[in-house]
Amino acid sequence: MSYAPRMPMNTLLRLARLVALALLLATAGHAALAQTLVVAADSSLGDAMKVVAGDFEASRKGVGVTLRLGASGALLEQIARGTPTDVLAAADAETVALGVQRRLLVADLRSSFASNSLVLVVPASLNLPVQRLDDLARPEVVRVAMGRHASEPAGRYAREAINAQRLWPAVQRKAVLVDDVREVLALVAAADVEAGFVYSTDVAAAAPGRVRVVETLPTTTPIRYPANVVAGSQQAELAREFITYLRSEAARAVFKRFGFGLP
Repeated sequence: MSYAPRMPMNTLLRLARLVALALLLATAGHAALAQTLVVAADSSLGDAMKVVAGDFEASRKGVGVTLRLGASGALLEQIARGTPTDVLAAADAETVALGVQRRLLVADLRSSFASNSLVLVVPASLNLPVQRLDDLARPEVVRVAMGRHASEPAGRYAREAINAQRLWPAVQRKAVLVDDVREVLALVAAADVEAGFVYSTDVAAAAPGRVRVVETLPTTTPIRYPANVVAGSQQAELAREFITYLRSEAARAVFKRFGFGLP
């Protein structure tokens, strides 16, 4: 009968120390990456927020940022259903006010971190007689895309602009309502509708050359982006740090580069 050679005691001790060290390093590495901040942001912020989130990660060792993009109202409803979220960056004060009222968001009186403007766009591939908002009443225009008023701030801003010129009765029957401003842009770019309401930043970011801006529209409510800590956040302090960073000079430079205004 043969026996496997017995390992010397000092070798066993060295192996035990190496295993213990490996476990310690693995645990430390896991702890270093344990802070993941979940930021729900209006889809119109998408490209700029990705850069800002990456810069924030680089400035905070061991911190990661997970972005969830969508219509502001829809994101608030996800928070209400218990979707883990630390920060909500919305495209309007109304969504934030509703979130505070429902005790989903922490009340925050600080100013917004970015601003935008609403534009009326038409497909670049079509030769349409649309030069301004009241042209939407023309018979050649049969479909007008806009965000749903209940969940998409751009849809509410569009409704404000339409009501200001008393055009809603003419536009209402032509309205194609969608859940997200990027969907509006996609419909216009594909010429599936004759016109649509989007943010100015979306045109350059998502459909350059495919849509044509015919008018920048004044809105009764300024288009500004507030950010608030979610009431159920388990890392509220880090969430506040991120919101503070959104107003930093570095972040403001990024938003400006992507076409946003600075309030």
